[in-house]
Amino acid sequence: MDLTKIPERNEIPEEYTWDLRDIFPDDEAWTAEFQALSAKPAEIAAFAGTLGERPGRLLDWLKLSDEVGVRLEKLLGYASCKSDQDIADGVYQDMRSKAVACYVGIAGASAFATPELLAIPDETLDRFYAECPALETYRRSLTRIRRMRDHILSPAEEKLLAGMGEMAEAPDAIASALRNADLRFEDAIDSEGKSHPLSAGTFGPLMESEDRTLRKSAFDNCYARYSEFKNTVAATLDAQFKKLRFFADARRYPSTLAAALDGTEVPESVYLNLIDTVHQNLDAMYRYVALRKKLLGVDELHMYDVYTPVVKDAAVKISYEEAKATVLDALSVLGEDYIELLKTGFSSRWIDVYENRGKRSGAYSSGSARPHPYVLLNQKDTLDSMFTIAHEMGHALHSWYSCQHQPVNTSDYVIFVAEVASTCNEILLMRWLLNRTTDVKERAYLINHFLDQFKGTIYRQTMFAEFELEMGRMAEAGEALTADALCEKYLALNKLYFGPDMVSDEAIALEWARIPHFFYNYYVYQYATGFSAAVALAERILTLGEPAVADYKRFLSGGCSADPISLLKIAGVDMGTPEPVNAALRLFGELVDELASLNLS
Repeated sequence: MDLTKIPERNEIPEEYTWDLRDIFPDDEAWTAEFQALSAKPAEIAAFAGTLGERPGRLLDWLKLSDEVGVRLEKLLGYASCKSDQDIADGVYQDMRSKAVACYVGIAGASAFATPELLAIPDETLDRFYAECPALETYRRSLTRIRRMRDHILSPAEEKLLAGMGEMAEAPDAIASALRNADLRFEDAIDSEGKSHPLSAGTFGPLMESEDRTLRKSAFDNCYARYSEFKNTVAATLDAQFKKLRFFADARRYPSTLAAALDGTEVPESVYLNLIDTVHQNLDAMYRYVALRKKLLGVDELHMYDVYTPVVKDAAVKISYEEAKATVLDALSVLGEDYIELLKTGFSSRWIDVYENRGKRSGAYSSGSARPHPYVLLNQKDTLDSMFTIAHEMGHALHSWYSCQHQPVNTSDYVIFVAEVASTCNEILLMRWLLNRTTDVKERAYLINHFLDQFKGTIYRQTMFAEFELEMGRMAEAGEALTADALCEKYLALNKLYFGPDMVSDEAIALEWARIPHFFYNYYVYQYATGFSAAVALAERILTLGEPAVADYKRFLSGGCSADPISLLKIAGVDMGTPEPVNAALRLFGELVDELASLNLS
């Protein structure tokens, strides 16, 4: 593929696009399913007021809920993937809106269920389990619901909140449309005067360029454009946090953070301890920044110097085919069954590989494994792209294992553990590469890449988490999230996390405007905790071998069959303590010292 230009969708060879026919054979089949699901609210409503009558009735409801949930997942998954191929395509944007509306309608019709499940007396539910053993499949799910007793409202109030679901998506949808469809950037200009297309998808690779003139041009042009729309994006974030505050208040939570974490059974202390632990390890980050400045040989280190490799002439072009082969070799330690699944995903078009005009930026795994996972990439034939393949396929196979080994109601793992499997793959890939090179420059290049993972995943995502916490607190205090207020807070955090040897360019104060994760409801901290857990798990797998792999696969197969802290303990790591984060950052410091000791002259 020629990656020097951004092609139209129809110019991408079919083998590099995902095959969505595994979900629905065509749009007409999707439409038929949409119509069938749109009739489900009437069937659902017939269960209202009956869930506590007898165990068979409760079981029928839970089975119907499973069935409808799986079908909705496919309906929304197909429409979302289609719309992400080209966000400017109104047909698939409309299909996605219809799928969301269908989901909201069914959620509204189902709103009676949670209050009714809470109203069943404990002794009655115990009798139901005894009389109907099939209900045991749902014990974990029912227990999770009933532990939320203090935050569930009356049936009428629950229906009202459910009906607001479509409206609640508006802040993210508006910001996404602006970022991905409407914003156009001036080309970046390199040191020879050559133009380079600048987009959400090309910004990252341009920041990795060895040409400092090109990096600065891309940086300046990107944030100059965001500056023109900063008030619009700030308004969408203000609306997002007003929404979170409303739902937290409605459900009687003391804060938006408490509301977000309670749903995944993660103590608030984990979030707050992460920030505190990273603050205690900022000295290692400052050493890294000082070393980067020295190795780049610059008088001032700017924010557009953060991503370029510090080792010259070591970067190599890695084609998609080469990257897949390397990933398969590196992950072979996880066993034949894991590798065969990877091969199936690569050969059966689970993956949408290359950027095209209008395609959603970044990368993701669909999170669903029915019929199988789907992965979106924007492949650039770089080392980073190879790690992205390993990362997203880690997500995909986590979903696959959970769906294969868990019933529907406990197959969807919570977001706290969502980044563990993906990042464990990255760590294993990095360890594999480091163990196979003796060349000083190549080793330094790989260590720098590893350090950039630490920097980007633990330090950077914790900085994002702290910024998100600040936004939540502002909203809870009744303060408006204005562009000026957000820029001031973001710039202060950037200076704190990067330290005295980094010039925190004024434009970086606008970085919040291009980060989609701030609409994900306290999601980003889990990148940092997940990376820390993944470091521990990868080291355990490489040290202990098969016993650790077996423990790890029990974790992958666990879905949400236990709370996330307990699931990770099964795999061999305790995220209820600061130790995994401290250990990961100790390794970061050791790698900084090793890179500093290498003779790169």
